[in-house]
Amino acid sequence: MTDASRNVAFIGIGKMGLPMALLVAKAGYAVTAFDQSAARTNEARGQGIAIAASPADAVDGKAAIITSLPDDAALRGALLGPTGLIAAMAPGAVLIETSTVSVEASTEVAAAAQARGIAYLRSPVSGNASIVHTGALTCFVSGPKDAFENAKPLFSAFTRAQTYLGPAEEARYAKLSVNLMIAVSAAMMAESLALARKGGIAWQDILKVLDDSAVASPMVKYKTAPLRTRDFESTFSCKQMAKDLDLILGAGHAVGVPLQLAAQVRETYGSLVAQGDGDTDFIATVKHLERLSGLGEPKL
Repeated sequence: MTDASRNVAFIGIGKMGLPMALLVAKAGYAVTAFDQSAARTNEARGQGIAIAASPADAVDGKAAIITSLPDDAALRGALLGPTGLIAAMAPGAVLIETSTVSVEASTEVAAAAQARGIAYLRSPVSGNASIVHTGALTCFVSGPKDAFENAKPLFSAFTRAQTYLGPAEEARYAKLSVNLMIAVSAAMMAESLALARKGGIAWQDILKVLDDSAVASPMVKYKTAPLRTRDFESTFSCKQMAKDLDLILGAGHAVGVPLQLAAQVRETYGSLVAQGDGDTDFIATVKHLERLSGLGEPKL
């Protein structure tokens, strides 16, 4: 991006959006943000981020707009229609959309952006709120390749790696595919740990076994650390995982891929939400299997 295009709007400054906006500002971009939450805008203002009076004011005159939104409804509400951001953006601007949303909703945004002459980069980030401030997020990108190449310095401000995947919705499918692996892995860990405990293995010992075994993926090691102290504070909640699994199942249905494991794991997360664990970390699958297995809290 050129010096003239270093004015960036950031729409959605929650747990993910605000740390990303701060990283972009730290990299030398002039960031103007907007969020519907007064608490979030006050927090951002306190950290030096300029706050616009409205979404339209935020994007006015900006060459790049980054959005971080919770779901399809928020995406459509913020971007589409006569009062949406796309209608307020200048033709030739770049829209970097970092949320986890459905392929269907993203396709609607793509059509609206194309009609306005806006370069739409589907750019879902991978990682969570516990690491975003470090710049360690990765990003899957699809859309106009020339727009991606021009925006690489901006992407590098808030992600450590970006993978360009194609001209259309490829990045959305990539994010859903990765999250499917994470969800199923959490369910597998829960069953493995419950089986080991029932077999008489101490809690810390089975966690060490997993860490030292062939299955010790980054995701497994990322979760064995908090499990050692039974820390279920949310980095990504059961409610959020249930929502993503709904997106995953919808995508599979649309393209004719049977996702049987995803459907089973979605039921597990539905049970966790119903039992009051919706805001607990998604690795609460462990607690769920312990309850089903008649296991109490392990000795730490």
